[in-house]
Amino acid sequence: MIAAYIKYLLRSGNEHSIHSPFLFELYNNVIAVRRDTNPAYEAIRSLRRELLRSGEQIEILDLGAGSRINKSNLREIKTIAKNAEKPAKFGRLFYRLIRRFQPATILELGTSLGLTTLYMSKAGPDAQLITFEGCPQTARKAQEHFRRQNATNIEVVLGNIDETLPARLASLDRPIDFAYFDANHRYEPTVRYFEQCLPHIQNGSLFIFDDIYWSAEMTQAWEYIKAHPKVTVTVDLFWIGLVFFRSEQAKENFTLRF
Repeated sequence: MIAAYIKYLLRSGNEHSIHSPFLFELYNNVIAVRRDTNPAYEAIRSLRRELLRSGEQIEILDLGAGSRINKSNLREIKTIAKNAEKPAKFGRLFYRLIRRFQPATILELGTSLGLTTLYMSKAGPDAQLITFEGCPQTARKAQEHFRRQNATNIEVVLGNIDETLPARLASLDRPIDFAYFDANHRYEPTVRYFEQCLPHIQNGSLFIFDDIYWSAEMTQAWEYIKAHPKVTVTVDLFWIGLVFFRSEQAKENFTLRF
């Protein structure tokens, strides 16, 4: 992972390396924002601080690639909040992206404790937000957090995503405008979830893939996704990858600093 990050630093650029007007505007006004002090974040920051102090233990049912930090199924909330939850700067980025594109339907594969879900919910309170989680106790904690923060637009789909995603997609009555893939950090399920969601996109949809350099399998999946003929613009931010479906845009892959 360290070698991959060094390579990323050597090849990544900033606004001066962007020739696409669409991405130039997006990078400067949404992605590369340095100071973002939106008061909407405060309640989530407060919750994160609380979770980082919590010694409560829950039993984890891990259906994905597992954790590199903790191999035990019995984990403290503070350990999950520290190691499994995405840092706040990514939640703020998702918030800005949702405010920018105003998606009506948002999918999240991998709820965890629900902090990232809350950023997305607050950014799009009128959107339909469907989040998928395989672990019952983790989902229960996330639902507690949603209730406490009055996030009423979130639907939690509990169960093995291999089974619940196709079933929920079959009943979806609108396109997927925004999707965050953070469920199973292996090649085959990542590519499968991507391809299952593809029939439900529309022009302008945005997919985000987490931990694209977490393992050789995830990097292989990222390369597959970048090369897919339906994908037009991708943005490699090392920790995550943005995938745009814009028929009016020439196919191009960017690696940018974040």
